Parts: sequence; C-alpha cells; structure tokens
Amino acid sequence: MAARLLAAQRRFSLTAVVLAATTALFACGGSDDPASFSTLNGQAPIVIAHRGASTYYPEETLEAYTLAIAMGVDVIEPDIVSTKDGVLIARHDITLNTSTNVADHPEFAARKRAGENGDGEAVAADWFVCDFTLAEIQTLGAKSPNHPAAQVYNGLFKVVTFQQILDLIKQKATETGRTVAVYPETKNPTYHYNLWKAGTIPARLEDTLVALIKSNGLNSHDAPIFVQSFEPTSLQYMRSIGSLVKQVQLIDAYDVDFKTGLMIYGTAPGNLVYSQPTDWKVAGLTKLFDSMLTPAGLADIKTYADGIGPWKPMIVPVKCTLDAAGACKDLNGNGTFDGYNDAISQTPTTLVADAHKAGLFVHEYTFRSEKGGYYNVSFDNGGDPVNEYLQHYRLGVDGVFSDAADTALEARAKYLKEIGL
Repeated sequence: MAARLLAAQRRFSLTAVVLAATTALFACGGSDDPASFSTLNGQAPIVIAHRGASTYYPEETLEAYTLAIAMGVDVIEPDIVSTKDGVLIARHDITLNTSTNVADHPEFAARKRAGENGDGEAVAADWFVCDFTLAEIQTLGAKSPNHPAAQVYNGLFKVVTFQQILDLIKQKATETGRTVAVYPETKNPTYHYNLWKAGTIPARLEDTLVALIKSNGLNSHDAPIFVQSFEPTSLQYMRSIGSLVKQVQLIDAYDVDFKTGLMIYGTAPGNLVYSQPTDWKVAGLTKLFDSMLTPAGLADIKTYADGIGPWKPMIVPVKCTLDAAGACKDLNGNGTFDGYNDAISQTPTTLVADAHKAGLFVHEYTFRSEKGGYYNVSFDNGGDPVNEYLQHYRLGVDGVFSDAADTALEARAKYLKEIGL
C-alpha cells in the first residue's frame, strides 16, 4: 500500500509543476484582465475539488485534500455532518457504511439500526454518524463510494474534522504562500435540526459551523470560504446569526429525461427528495427546485446568497437519439444506453446569463472523468472531459465542482490559451 501511495503522489507531481504557472493567477479566482472572461466578476472560472481529489483518494480525507491542493486547485470542498458529541466532520452522508469500513468493526455491530437518509427516506439498516462520538469515528477507515482508482486505498485514511481541514489549509498557506479556499456544505440541515431539538446532538449544525468560521477568522465576505446548502432556510438562518461569508444555494432535480432533454422535477412522494428542498417539503410548500431557476427565484436567492450551484444539465441540457422504436440509442456501442455517455449536448439554457443578471455567480456540479462513469460526459464530447469543461467555461460559468480537479485545471489552461491568455 505504501508503494502505491508514493506512486500516486509522484504521478501528480508533474501535474502540479505544469499547472503552477497558471493556477498561481487564481488563488482568489481569476486573472488581472477583467475584460477577458464572461464570468460575473470578470475573472477566470475557479476549480473546486469536490470532496478533495476524490477520483484518486477516498473522498473527504486529509490525503484527498492535500493532493487537490498540490494539484493547484482554488478551492477544496467538504460536506459537513455532526457527530454525537457535536463535532463537525467531513462526510457526504449521515450514515457510515458507504464511505467507511464500519462494517468491519465488530465492536460497533450493535449500532446498526433503521432510520432515514437525511431527506426523509427510510433506511432499513445502517450506522448513523449521530450515534458515534468523534473518537469512535476516527477509529474507522474511509472508503470511496464511487471511484475505482480511489478504492485501492480503502481503509487506509481516517475521517477528519472540519477544523482539521481548516488547519491543513493554514499549514499549506504557510508552506507555499498560497491560500486555498474552503467550501463546506451544510448537509441535511433539517435532519440535523431535528437531532438538535431531540437532544441527540448538543447544538444546531449551523450554530457550530458559524462558531468555527468566526473562531478561525473567516467571517467576512472576502474571506476564502463559501458555504453551500440545498436547503434555503439553512443559509437564511446562518445570515440571521451573523454569517458574512459568501453563501451558495444548490439546485437539484430528480433526473434528466433523456428523450426530451428536459429536467425531471417529480411530484410523487418517491421523487420529491431530489425535486424539492427538504425544508420546503417539511413546511408543506408545493414549489420545486425549478422555481429557483426563474428570474423571480434567482432574485429571491440573492436576498440570502451570493451564488447558485446548479446541476450541469441545467446549463447544457443533454438528449438521447431515438431509434425507430422510440428508445434511446446506444451510441457508444457497449450494448446498453448509458444516459449521459450516450446523450448529445443541446443548446445551452440562459441560466448563466440569468444568474449573472441577478448578481449571482454560478458554480456548477459535478464533473467526473472516468470513462462510462456516473453522469460522466456527453457522447458528442467524445467521452473527453476536457472537451466538456471547455464547453462550460466558454459559457461564462464562474466555477466547476470536479472529482478530478487536475483535468479541470488542464482544461482551464487550454481555455486560457484559446482566448489568448
């Protein structure tokens, strides 16, 4: 294992060197030539390492974040959940089985139980973060749920706290003279609110997060931090308790209708989870995420946030090619229709321009690089993620969330050369 770790680190050393000259321009998100880009602030689009360098190392570990920083990213992104003793840790889920080796720890076998996934859907049996103290969770090894290359290192790295991530950023800034921003997401805020009300965790998630932001000297609009959430009330509450940082409203959908190229925002109970913010559902509201994409919705977001984080087909829709029977064609010839990988990009929407008109930046998610990977790259881009990044950079997006930030940086360097910088 140690040999594989060293090999991976060497593999990216050249990438870091090659990109250093380019990425040094972007510590705060852009070049000195504001006329060169169609982004909101006139600067180059930023590259956000989604859960760290998660294609290569198990996500949301110090090793994944350290590698992303070495690549030259502008921002690293953790999801934030709370332990039983109120410590904020970096995990995408409120459960542990998918992203840790908890199932291999017999001392925790009795902790497995039924519950919910954080969005109101039932979970038959799993281990829940809120049932564990930080000390217990840090006995576990992290796993990669999605990326084969990262799964080689399953179990080797530990779950980390948000404070440890902030300390890593400070350490690297001291070592390199370059500060990388951090982009935490308040994960399942309604779920965490209910845990706090029930006395399961000692404080509300947002209260703990804002306290950490303040204690680390980050509570200003110009600080190298963004806070994101799918639930509007989480961001609104943070503003009400004194958050001054840049805030971002994430926007989701149930799925893509590949036959029409339209987003699916379902109204049935089974698909409201991704069609509507959980806090809206709990409040009995009927409007869905698509209402956020309208001029009125964007204007409302502007009252509590600085930007939006839409899913990438909301910016560049994709659509399949139908055969004589009306079914989506298998364009890549692997014997089955692979969604994104067998779809063709359509005319871009006006979302980027609409958001900019409302004074909101656009950081879209999530770009991945594996061939045939989950929601990877449209067929007309040849399965080449660099082509897809270029397609989106040219539209004026302000930033991209990427699991393979080295590829995002490579594409940005190509884009800069393309426009003469």
